[in-house]
Amino acid sequence: MSTAQSCPLPTVSLSKYLEEEGQNKNEESQLLKSSLPAENDCYTQAEDPVSDVPKYLLELGLTPECKQLISSLPAEKGWVANLLHQYQGFWHTTRQLQAVLTCQNHFQAQDTDILLVTTPKSGTTWLKAIVFALMNRVQYPNTDNNHPLLSENPHILVPFLEYGLYIDSQVPNFTTFTSPRLFATHLPLVSLPESATNSSCKLVYLCRNPKDTFVSLWHFTNKLRTKDMGSNSLEVTFDKFIRGVSLYGPFWDHVLRYWKESLENPERVLFLKYEEMKEQPKLQLMKLAQFLGCPFSNEEETRGAVDGIQKLCSFENLSNLEVNKTGKLASGEEYKAFFRRGEVGDAKNHLTPQIIQKLDQITEQKLHGYGLKF
Repeated sequence: MSTAQSCPLPTVSLSKYLEEEGQNKNEESQLLKSSLPAENDCYTQAEDPVSDVPKYLLELGLTPECKQLISSLPAEKGWVANLLHQYQGFWHTTRQLQAVLTCQNHFQAQDTDILLVTTPKSGTTWLKAIVFALMNRVQYPNTDNNHPLLSENPHILVPFLEYGLYIDSQVPNFTTFTSPRLFATHLPLVSLPESATNSSCKLVYLCRNPKDTFVSLWHFTNKLRTKDMGSNSLEVTFDKFIRGVSLYGPFWDHVLRYWKESLENPERVLFLKYEEMKEQPKLQLMKLAQFLGCPFSNEEETRGAVDGIQKLCSFENLSNLEVNKTGKLASGEEYKAFFRRGEVGDAKNHLTPQIIQKLDQITEQKLHGYGLKF
């Protein structure tokens, strides 16, 4: 099967999508001014919210349904936002919870859709770049020049469902997307929209060692906290993490449910490990291409297509691109915050032997008997 036959054309009309994204950024300030939440709807207050408070700390467009639901849910102090709410067994900020509900109510999956699923700080940005380059390699075979990843952040090219497209009660227009559509999500399996669960869309799940995931999440959330908020200590956030009170946590439940689903439906769910992606990048890339229905041809391998995507999407290359060192998402997170070290085993440089032992014990208890090990 030739590449042109096996690998679909772009998952999104880039010119149209990026044009709309640019318009959204230009209109964001005016939109924010016209839709500021009432005092009770916003956990972080300031005299001038537009300039002083990042959008990711605001709760915009909360529906009566969401407000009523929140009043009935368990809540705990958040890592960045004021509160986390436990919905369907997993924890979300208020803004994210509204987006989850909107996504569940409105997203209509197609059988050809591809969903990239991760827990936060498990290699999401990296996976987005890899799959985008993989699925669009017919239109963009030259990874050294004029490739979208050289000029656009992966989070723009592969949008989040609940945290991007459906944020602040928005219902997106998908007319610019062509099949197969490519999306990302942090949603646990139980919270996926019913249309996605009932469709034949494919899920690519990437997980990471819980020790490195925790350290990366701790660093990331401290970057998102304002100066007035100060930093969270490692000890405080560790206590929350092991109790499952983290963004889209509990970590172990999130991972385990997708692991079990991948065993039951391997043709629909591909389960990848961050560590294996780092150790065997070429093998994992070819495995991913096979699963997505666009395997590399012998001709592509001969001319270096696999190596080109590996080089383009390496952590070292992505983190050093100017586009990923400047600018920010529409919600306010700086692109550079999504890149730190990307190393396997970095947790040992931050965690005490006691904390490492505790995490290892919990992981063994949670995953015992399921054949999943880190």
